[in-house]
Amino acid sequence: MISGIHLQPDMKKAFEEMGYSEMTEIQQKAIPLIQQGKDVIGQSQTGSGKTAAFGFPILEKISHNAGLQVLILVPTRELCEQVSTELKKFAKHKRMNIHAIYGGVSINPQFGMIRQADIVVGTPGRILDHLERGTINFNKVKILVLDEADKMFEMGFIDDVRRIISQTPRERQTLLFSATISHQVHDVVKNYMKNPEKIKTQAYVEESKMEQFFYSVPSRDKFSLLAHILKHEAQGITIIFCATRNRVDVISKNLYKQGIQALSLHGGLSQNRRKQSIDAFHRGEVSVLVASDVAARGLDIKNVSHVINYDSPKTSKEYIHRIGRTARAGSEGKVISLIAEQDHENFRNVLSDRSIVVKQVQLPDFEKISFVAAVREHGRGGGFHGRPSYRRGYGSQSGRGSYGHGHRESRSHSSDGGGSSERSSHGSSYQGNRPRSSSSRPHERRFR
Repeated sequence: MISGIHLQPDMKKAFEEMGYSEMTEIQQKAIPLIQQGKDVIGQSQTGSGKTAAFGFPILEKISHNAGLQVLILVPTRELCEQVSTELKKFAKHKRMNIHAIYGGVSINPQFGMIRQADIVVGTPGRILDHLERGTINFNKVKILVLDEADKMFEMGFIDDVRRIISQTPRERQTLLFSATISHQVHDVVKNYMKNPEKIKTQAYVEESKMEQFFYSVPSRDKFSLLAHILKHEAQGITIIFCATRNRVDVISKNLYKQGIQALSLHGGLSQNRRKQSIDAFHRGEVSVLVASDVAARGLDIKNVSHVINYDSPKTSKEYIHRIGRTARAGSEGKVISLIAEQDHENFRNVLSDRSIVVKQVQLPDFEKISFVAAVREHGRGGGFHGRPSYRRGYGSQSGRGSYGHGHRESRSHSSDGGGSSERSSHGSSYQGNRPRSSSSRPHERRFR
């Protein structure tokens, strides 16, 4: 018995061997209900342990080589890989075929994987591809899991999810996990779940251990300030959030030129490159990750000391998702937002949520450094991988080398169901908006 929860011997052994000493709140509440066969709605933040919350009881309920019995839908390729990897660890003492099925890679090898699978973890677009080809059959599915449901629906997969659910047996157990309960999530709960038990956990982030502040910085100096922070303050594991794929590439490659090794993570990279970046980050080979919101969603990265918003998120919900990656499980963390002229509107939207308290701090003295404004070879990866071609600008001069001063970013979209396309809602906060003159800039007090 662990924390009052009964697990089968092979599950208990795996749980203990993975170094778990006790169960998290979501695990303590969800596992007994799932074991009883109830539909469950779990509202919890990233990092709360929800994969184990549904993974262990699911593995207890299914048999090896009895067909596809569990379908788990997730929004992104990275989360697909992560969940399937975790489930394989949980099942180390129990024979089980668990496969990750997502877009951006060849579909042909997946035909055989699905035929052998007991559990499929998939992204909606690619699962729908298989459904339309007739290469996946849901007749034996006993359990359906919708993980990060709010993000799937934000990314536009609601109709795909509905079509997939409609093809699963009516007599199934449905589990839904989501950080927030949106209108679309409510709609799915109402139409596709049976008397679900709702679990809501406390925030996993310890706000008392988290510092949140922002700098008001001219656009032309934004990158110089970022480099200063990374060189002189953020010595631990740091995640830098940018608004677009191109921005991720440009920032990571500029950091490399400053002697700061950083890895890129966004939907425009090949799956192999993305996996290399995540694996290198987990191994501790590099301590700085530059990422887009979509690509980083759901990644379980431990011991993050700093979250830096290079671009302000557009909503308080996105801000909360970002900051939830630090100050976890008793650790201290710091959130730094770099607010330039073009970020003001988005940042005001974030702070319209009165529960978010961010302190403005005075700009430090920092060196003004050159900045490369564009990368010709998009999608070549980030950090120390390869030598890109550049167009040079200077971050300390008249803004020519910084975003929001006449620079237009190309935006590529992927229709892949892997969830890695960055739809227009995740575009740059600067696009379509000319920078305000200093006379029209809002006074900083409006951000307090």
